[in-house]
Amino acid sequence: MHPDQLARPGLLTQPVYEPGRPIADVAREHGLDPNAVIKLASNENPLGPSPLGIAAARRVLDEAHLYPDGAAIALRNKIGKLLSLDPAQILPSNGSNEVMELLARAFISPGDEVVMGKHAFIVFKYVTLFNGGTPVEVAMPGYAHDLALMRKAITSRTKVVYLPTPNNPTGTANSAAEVFAFAKDLPEHVILCVDEAYAEFLESKDVPDLRPLIAQGRNILCCRTFSKIYGLAGLRVGYGYGPKPLIDLLHRARQPFNVNSEAQAAATAAVDDHEHLERTRTINAAGLRQVSAGLKKLGLEQVPSVANFIMFRVTKAREVFLALQAQGIIVRPLAPYDLPEYLRVTIGTEEQNTRFLRALEKVLPVIR
Repeated sequence: MHPDQLARPGLLTQPVYEPGRPIADVAREHGLDPNAVIKLASNENPLGPSPLGIAAARRVLDEAHLYPDGAAIALRNKIGKLLSLDPAQILPSNGSNEVMELLARAFISPGDEVVMGKHAFIVFKYVTLFNGGTPVEVAMPGYAHDLALMRKAITSRTKVVYLPTPNNPTGTANSAAEVFAFAKDLPEHVILCVDEAYAEFLESKDVPDLRPLIAQGRNILCCRTFSKIYGLAGLRVGYGYGPKPLIDLLHRARQPFNVNSEAQAAATAAVDDHEHLERTRTINAAGLRQVSAGLKKLGLEQVPSVANFIMFRVTKAREVFLALQAQGIIVRPLAPYDLPEYLRVTIGTEEQNTRFLRALEKVLPVIR
């Protein structure tokens, strides 16, 4: 019997996540030196990983024959101290994606509705579909989340609302005050999941602080990652935080030893790597200005970003994406986000940004 006949029916139509193309594949396909290929597709840190984090990971490699701390005590304590939360309110995860997946696994059933932005991080939609829920995609005027429209989309069947700020792939963010008011107004049967993967790139005053509502026992789950500003994407480590009863239920849904020893050590040390974070913020702010000005000079429409990437519109986006790869530049096409005329480029170093803009200038006249 063919596996298709044995699989859950929903699996046969489940979309598959498309990651940014690896450097080695692009280099091999186009006959390029891998060292000359720049990956600006996955919002990775162009400065590399946190030095403190990598040093800590290396120190535990000799203990790789031992299972990791299944409770991730050191990491939870460090994050708890950072956020002034009880460590019992912290859920360490295999990247912040896992937090979103665990939430769906624990709470979303067939018939449940899940509210999200039409151009929000695509994993929200995928985990909803996989668990039999119904995605309710809300329009995003100006490619930003309209919280009033999202509130109107909530019904008695709504179980979860996913809200990323800043949002990937549009780079837009809601104000701290808007997010707080939205969270405070939600009905008690709704769980709010706030994706804060890019929060460290915001000015501190712009980062929503939902801890007062969490302290009241509101069903709010916030997700963060060490993949972006900390540069630990390859180690896959993130965390969620929320009220203890909610976190306790998510622990029931997660796999044991979901965060490996090296990732735990690296993340625990990276929390204190303030120099790496500040340098990343500085380079990113300058890069946003550089790339934005370059796109404007080329006459391309762009969406103002507060994250570490920019989304821009270009005729024949797929063709431009492929042509840039031949030039050794990997960016991200956004057709899966219902944005077929847009590409997303990660902010790199000044040199990488310059190479991207020059390559884009070179391929545009040919494609057009």
